[in-house]
Amino acid sequence: MHWFFSLMLLVASSVHAADYPPVDVDMELQQVSEHVYYVRGAAGIATENAGFISNAAAIVTDDGIVMVDALGSPSLAAKFLEKLRAVTDQPVRKVLVTHYHADHIYGLQVFKEQGAEIIAPAGYHEYVDSPLAEERLAERRFSLDPWVNDSTYIVRPDVVIDAPMIIEMGGVKITANYLGAAHSDGDLSVLVEPDRVLISGDLIFEGRVPFTGGADTGRWLEVLEQLDNTGLTALIPGHGPAARDPVGAVRLTLNYLRKVRGAMAEAVENLTPFAEAYDAIDWSEFENLPAFGAAHRTNAYGVYLSLERAAFQ
Repeated sequence: MHWFFSLMLLVASSVHAADYPPVDVDMELQQVSEHVYYVRGAAGIATENAGFISNAAAIVTDDGIVMVDALGSPSLAAKFLEKLRAVTDQPVRKVLVTHYHADHIYGLQVFKEQGAEIIAPAGYHEYVDSPLAEERLAERRFSLDPWVNDSTYIVRPDVVIDAPMIIEMGGVKITANYLGAAHSDGDLSVLVEPDRVLISGDLIFEGRVPFTGGADTGRWLEVLEQLDNTGLTALIPGHGPAARDPVGAVRLTLNYLRKVRGAMAEAVENLTPFAEAYDAIDWSEFENLPAFGAAHRTNAYGVYLSLERAAFQ
């Protein structure tokens, strides 16, 4: 009966994939370890490369697949699932969402419609229940048409965690670590125990300027400084290539947050206007990174405002 189930699964997958407009982007399925595969989005702003600017991963076991994040459109998620069918016919049983930002969640409906359980960190509702969520979806229906369209919707989780959660599937132990509000209003990382692979979500940006809009950068720094890299064989960030040197992969994001927060804290303490402070700072160590022009000044201004609010509370 296994062959029959596999055949039915493949048919169902192809039918669902046909429901979404095809997306013509380079998407290479890369194997990181025995059980872990991922696809890597291009460096750039959210609406470039048909929205394929973030990473997503799949943990493949003998009893099903656990996805980590779902990419920035249903079409991208369907393409990822199609790529996975070259290596496994197992169904997607669960999706762990590292955080609720548009470039990681618009593909959730593909997996939900196939019966997967969606698991997310507490705090997700701060985004989902805000006006920003609907405004962002409306904008993406315009800027990422036809891949994000009137049939695209935001999927709420079936399970919300505010403490570590262990998943045992097909002999593979997976730990979802709840991290609280850091990069977003609620973040989690995923450790694939037997492979010693950490999937960090947007706590780590490898090879590009991080996006800090809405982040608690102080808490984010604390999380990175406490991150246990001991014995890891690889780290898959939310953006950028998988790293075989997890310590080095953390370093860029850590140094960036330290620099921006330190410089903006000094400006706030000295009552220096933002523009004056920004122009006086040497940002050269980051200026050649992708997304510097699009994101860095906005990042710095957001951090300045958050530190200013804290100083006068």
